[in-house]
Amino acid sequence: MFYQTEAKPQNWRAVAVFDDRSDLLVYLGRSSTQVRANFVQAFFEVLDEEERENVRSISLQHWHGAADAGRWLHQTNLTVPARAKLARTA
Repeated sequence: MFYQTEAKPQNWRAVAVFDDRSDLLVYLGRSSTQVRANFVQAFFEVLDEEERENVRSISLQHWHGAADAGRWLHQTNLTVPARAKLARTA
Protein backbone atom coordinates (compact mmCIF):
# COMPACT_ATOMS: atom_id res chain seq x y z
CA MET A 1 0.00 0.00 0.00
CA PHE A 2 1.29 3.47 -0.93
CA TYR A 3 0.64 6.50 1.29
CA GLN A 4 0.80 9.95 -0.26
CA THR A 5 2.80 12.31 1.95
CA GLU A 6 3.90 15.89 1.53
CA ALA A 7 7.56 16.46 0.72
CA LYS A 8 7.48 19.81 2.54
CA PRO A 9 4.78 20.03 5.21
CA GLN A 10 2.93 23.24 5.96
CA ASN A 11 4.65 24.23 9.21
CA TRP A 12 3.47 27.78 9.86
CA ARG A 13 0.03 29.31 10.33
CA ALA A 14 -1.78 32.52 11.22
CA VAL A 15 -4.72 32.06 13.59
CA ALA A 16 -7.36 34.65 14.48
CA VAL A 17 -7.97 34.79 18.24
CA PHE A 18 -11.44 36.00 19.25
CA ASP A 19 -12.89 37.31 22.50
CA ASP A 20 -16.14 35.38 22.23
CA ARG A 21 -15.52 32.20 20.17
CA SER A 22 -12.99 29.56 19.15
CA ASP A 23 -9.82 30.48 17.28
CA LEU A 24 -9.96 30.34 13.47
CA LEU A 25 -7.27 29.43 10.95
CA VAL A 26 -6.58 32.36 8.62
CA TYR A 27 -3.58 31.16 6.59
CA LEU A 28 -1.32 28.09 6.40
CA GLY A 29 2.14 28.16 4.80
CA ARG A 30 5.60 26.62 4.57
CA SER A 31 7.49 29.51 6.17
CA SER A 32 6.90 32.42 8.50
CA THR A 33 7.83 34.75 5.63
CA GLN A 34 5.13 33.24 3.41
CA VAL A 35 2.52 33.51 6.17
CA ARG A 36 3.46 37.12 6.97
CA ALA A 37 3.26 38.05 3.27
CA ASN A 38 -0.17 36.49 2.67
CA PHE A 39 -2.19 36.54 5.87
CA VAL A 40 -3.57 40.08 5.37
CA GLN A 41 -5.31 39.21 2.12
CA ALA A 42 -6.53 35.90 3.60
CA PHE A 43 -7.83 37.78 6.68
CA PHE A 44 -10.26 39.75 4.50
CA GLU A 45 -11.20 36.74 2.35
CA VAL A 46 -11.79 34.24 5.17
CA LEU A 47 -13.48 36.41 7.80
CA ASP A 48 -16.69 38.36 7.38
CA GLU A 49 -17.07 41.91 8.73
CA GLU A 50 -18.56 40.84 12.06
CA GLU A 51 -15.78 38.31 12.64
CA ARG A 52 -13.08 40.87 11.76
CA GLU A 53 -14.49 43.29 14.35
CA ASN A 54 -14.20 40.65 17.10
CA VAL A 55 -10.61 39.56 16.40
CA ARG A 56 -8.49 40.23 19.48
CA SER A 57 -5.15 39.22 17.91
CA ILE A 58 -3.51 37.19 15.13
CA SER A 59 -1.22 34.45 16.41
CA LEU A 60 1.74 33.28 14.28
CA GLN A 61 2.31 29.62 15.16
CA HIS A 62 4.87 26.98 14.20
CA TRP A 63 4.39 23.20 14.22
CA HIS A 64 6.75 21.46 16.64
CA GLY A 65 7.22 17.70 16.45
CA ALA A 66 6.55 14.87 14.04
CA ALA A 67 3.81 15.27 11.43
CA ASP A 68 1.47 12.95 13.33
CA ALA A 69 2.58 13.76 16.88
CA GLY A 70 3.29 17.35 17.72
CA ARG A 71 1.67 20.62 18.62
CA TRP A 72 1.37 24.22 17.48
CA LEU A 73 3.63 26.65 19.34
CA HIS A 74 2.90 30.36 19.52
CA GLN A 75 5.78 32.40 18.05
CA THR A 76 4.50 35.98 18.06
CA ASN A 77 1.43 38.11 17.50
CA LEU A 78 0.90 39.68 14.08
CA THR A 79 -0.77 43.04 13.59
CA VAL A 80 -4.51 42.77 13.09
CA PRO A 81 -5.09 44.14 9.55
CA ALA A 82 -7.21 47.20 8.87
CA ARG A 83 -9.20 47.79 5.66
CA ALA A 84 -6.95 50.76 4.73
CA LYS A 85 -3.83 48.54 4.69
CA LEU A 86 -5.43 46.14 2.22
CA ALA A 87 -6.40 49.02 -0.11
CA ARG A 88 -2.81 50.32 -0.14
CA THR A 89 -1.33 46.91 -1.03
CA ALA A 90 -3.82 46.18 -3.83
